[in-house]
Amino acid sequence: MNTEKLIPHLFRTESRKISAVLNKHFGIDYMEIAEDIVSDTFLSALETWPYKGIPDNPKAWLYAVAKNKTKNHIARTSNFENNITLEIFQNSEISTEIDLSERNISDSQLQMLFAVCHPSISRESQIALALKTLCGFGIHEIATAFLSNKETINKRLFRAKEKLKSEKIKIEFPEESKITERLDTVLLTLYLLFNEGYYSENQDNIIRKELCSEAMMLLELLLENYADKIPKIHALYALMCFHSSRLNARKDENGQLILYQNQDENNWDRSLIDKGIVHLHLATKGETASKYHIEASLAYWMTHKQDTKEKWEHVLKLYNLLLFQEYSPIAALNRTFALSKVYGNEVAKVEAEKLKLETNPFYFSLLAEFNKEKNKEIAIEYLKKAKEISTSKAQKELISSKIADLLKA
Repeated sequence: MNTEKLIPHLFRTESRKISAVLNKHFGIDYMEIAEDIVSDTFLSALETWPYKGIPDNPKAWLYAVAKNKTKNHIARTSNFENNITLEIFQNSEISTEIDLSERNISDSQLQMLFAVCHPSISRESQIALALKTLCGFGIHEIATAFLSNKETINKRLFRAKEKLKSEKIKIEFPEESKITERLDTVLLTLYLLFNEGYYSENQDNIIRKELCSEAMMLLELLLENYADKIPKIHALYALMCFHSSRLNARKDENGQLILYQNQDENNWDRSLIDKGIVHLHLATKGETASKYHIEASLAYWMTHKQDTKEKWEHVLKLYNLLLFQEYSPIAALNRTFALSKVYGNEVAKVEAEKLKLETNPFYFSLLAEFNKEKNKEIAIEYLKKAKEISTSKAQKELISSKIADLLKA
């Protein structure tokens, strides 16, 4: 892998780890310092690697540079004679050594996640800050997740940081009595992180496995600490296992997306499916069913490739239950596909058209699917609309291949 690809890849996978450790090291008041050190670390890689070559262990190189920059920052700043600086760096809790061991990275990420999910800020701000600080999301990606714009997200992030500072929130595991009130936002953040990896808004890379792995790793830390008390952690983990089992089957050797019905079942990871079944069973030990329970059950049925009416009837019932519990236009759109399998394309088409999701390429792709048997020309027009508004190169290529198939038919 050359530097043009390796450095962005490492930024996505390692910047949030270094950031979490540094945030814990300095404290919530100095998030900007941590961000600056992380940025400078990767800038050093950009300036050095193209000329001196990629180090034998790029990750270790980044960690070493981050440590040195932290030491230099503390030494440089501590020379200034101002009260704020002295208050920060004469504090005995802050040393010049940072711990970038695997365990401390994991703990720091989870502790930071709980810190930014503090109830003193709004739930939207909690999620936005977690996605930005810990999950490596850009402002555009966060704005897309919230169906908002970049200016609004920037203001929300600024206000959230200021509030956490004023509340003097510590980066640590919360007391057991306060776990539940923060956990819903933590789980939702990991859910969004996984979804971004599974079907990314990134223009060039629609599947980002490293984000899926990161979400599962953080969730595994929650499982280690709280699984016996909170069944929906198992439900979300089961959901991720079922979806992750099909990641390798979703692209061909040329990077082209493969639709579910065309995937080779032999490329599904059966060990992940089995693990998902175990955790879905463990999730049933609670008294209530969360949206993660329902979505995990949906994902479980999608690990059965057989295109039977019984399967789709189960899927349709689960979508009905999901929409009753927490309505989402995207879930309603996905439901129409199950509806077509049970009651036919005409019924599904009517229901899909009611949603009027005309900024969503999947809306037009599904309408094309429901129309292709009876009106090929209309189906092609819908696909052209889907291609026009799609932001993903892989998605555009997939739509183009569908158009080509219809033209040949």
